[in-house]
Amino acid sequence: MAKFARPLAVPFPPENPYSPDKAELGRKLFFDPLMSASGTISCATCHHPRLAWGDGLPRAIGEARTPLPFRSPTMLGAAWMEAFGWDGKFPTLESVAFTPLSAAANMGRNEQELLRDIAKNAAYRADFDRVFPGEGVSRATVERALATYERTIVPAPAPFDRWIAGDEAAIPDAAKRGFDLFTGRAKCSECHATWRFTDDSFHDIGTGGDNDLGRGRLFPKSQALQHAFKVPSLRDVARRAPYMHDGSLPTLEAVIALYDRGGLARPSRSEHIQPLELNDQERGDLIAFLQTLTGDAARASSPIIPAR
Repeated sequence: MAKFARPLAVPFPPENPYSPDKAELGRKLFFDPLMSASGTISCATCHHPRLAWGDGLPRAIGEARTPLPFRSPTMLGAAWMEAFGWDGKFPTLESVAFTPLSAAANMGRNEQELLRDIAKNAAYRADFDRVFPGEGVSRATVERALATYERTIVPAPAPFDRWIAGDEAAIPDAAKRGFDLFTGRAKCSECHATWRFTDDSFHDIGTGGDNDLGRGRLFPKSQALQHAFKVPSLRDVARRAPYMHDGSLPTLEAVIALYDRGGLARPSRSEHIQPLELNDQERGDLIAFLQTLTGDAARASSPIIPAR
């Protein structure tokens, strides 16, 4: 059980170390609708603290008011992630920000206009001068501030954590049986490993259409990476419906049913995905276990946004 134990500290990269002022500046930017072209949506629109840092939609909705290709991923545990995006195209958290910010269908912001608007705000200008002396407002400092705040978004302790710490009464017997299945015959923990219940790898689990190439778009010569998407964390998973990269499965029951039947059979499908032949009790036990990964709901405490 040691591999599922929560870490003691949040990791921050040496090139972008933590400071309280930097995290608070990133928090203001994260919740500020100034970051969108219309001034009506913010990063928190798609990554809302009361929705387990997702948005509860099958696929994200941006400035174009039409569904984007993928579901909004949760920000929970971002500090430990090894690659970002459903296809892993972003190597660092810092490298993510300006793609959704500048995409016309997402937040639709022109980069230079956004930096200009942040810099002409006296309160923001003072914040950036204090946090980044001699650097001020730039793409790099906006990226570093946002990433620092995002690394502070950590899953809250859940009943499962109390159970593995020794409290046998923390979860029901059905969940304990579900955990045995999860780590045993069902082989879920082959990919949903570590305390976040993901190893950040990419697999085709037999879902999605022919045009859903996932990581295969980045590695077209790799058969194994065709239709392969990132293994998501299962922390707070019971709060994060619908599921899969495209929001195609509405409930945890539907997710278990997919794994039970083995998904679409195709050359790229992961070797881990095979029919499980679970009975009704086993399916219920797995869901009971997944529900123990839900921590206390985050408080939706928005920061004071600098006045325009």
